Amino acid sequence: MTPARKHARSAPRPRAPVPLSARAILTVDLAALRANWARLNQTSGRAECAGVIKADAYGLGLAPIARALTNEGCKTFFVATVDEGRAAREVQPGATIYVLDGLLPGAEAHYAGFDLRPVLSGLAEVRDWAAYGRARGHRLPAAIHIDTGINRLGMPDYEVELLAAEPGLLDAIDVTLVMSHLACADEPKNPMNAVQRDRFETLRAKLPPAPASLANSGGMFLGPAYHFDLVRPGIALYGGRAHEGAPNPMQTVVRLAARILQVREVPPGATIGYGATYKVARHSRIATIGCGYADGFLRALSVATGEAGPVGYVDDYPVPIVGRVSMDFITVDVTDVPAELIHRGTWVEVMGERVTVDDLTDRAGTIGYELLSRLSSRVYRVYEE
Repeated sequence: MTPARKHARSAPRPRAPVPLSARAILTVDLAALRANWARLNQTSGRAECAGVIKADAYGLGLAPIARALTNEGCKTFFVATVDEGRAAREVQPGATIYVLDGLLPGAEAHYAGFDLRPVLSGLAEVRDWAAYGRARGHRLPAAIHIDTGINRLGMPDYEVELLAAEPGLLDAIDVTLVMSHLACADEPKNPMNAVQRDRFETLRAKLPPAPASLANSGGMFLGPAYHFDLVRPGIALYGGRAHEGAPNPMQTVVRLAARILQVREVPPGATIGYGATYKVARHSRIATIGCGYADGFLRALSVATGEAGPVGYVDDYPVPIVGRVSMDFITVDVTDVPAELIHRGTWVEVMGERVTVDDLTDRAGTIGYELLSRLSSRVYRVYEE
């Protein structure tokens, strides 16, 4: 974890106006987002660099994220659901948009008029999409998803063989991409990565030629052998770590801060929060801030007596989180902060450059994807250029 020490610079403040009623704010640095995409685009070499904006752009806001990426040069996006695809189409009329969930039974018409491309993960989906295209009188674009070992979505080997043996079926579809997904890309030394890459090469060779895609964020940093024709970064765009145990070259995109709602003096031996799990050892000042697990801050980041938990920041001063994270509140120890800085309305930064999303999720035993995508709509969003 980031150590509880004083830093040389103040916590960034949002430049845009913030409503007085806002108890917590999520600041999204669009310039950092664009810089991350540009770096990934350079890393991808000759391969096109797409952007994964599923789950409301990992909780950061699909529309502003998609616009910022497009302004930087991104032309292809991946979403999870048809509804996400429709939302993306509204803000990006000229983009190529793939729907990772594929094609649910009878859902073909939901793609009509939005120029969305389903990622077809099974032979039944291919048949349905081909029949829908024939009924409309033209070949419709789609991606073919091959399973190379993750055993989640994707065509297993025998379905690829059946598809290859029925060439007339693919003749009815405009196959614009053949893709697969790596299971262990965040572990660069895992032999599964090379196994999947080789299997992908073997299976896609059985199908008609089409652009190929294998690499997610982690796969991009495995080297050019994983890039093929298109790469699909997600978490790295938003500043998250792509490889476990390795330095993170991406810029910080998100900062989360909450206002102090109340400050109280507590004597030695007093306990803080639900379960009385944290006992103060000295006379302390404890501030309650307006952010909790209903806002997306993980309850697993609670701190019991004797534990070294995460810290927030008031300007340059670290303020340790103490006690349990509750639905609406976090408590922080502000004893060592000058009294004139601590009052109702003071901002406390709990996630940013100094305590990153990966710092927090490492302690919580989860991953940055979960924390970002859990950030709730009641956290006020600020988008900075």
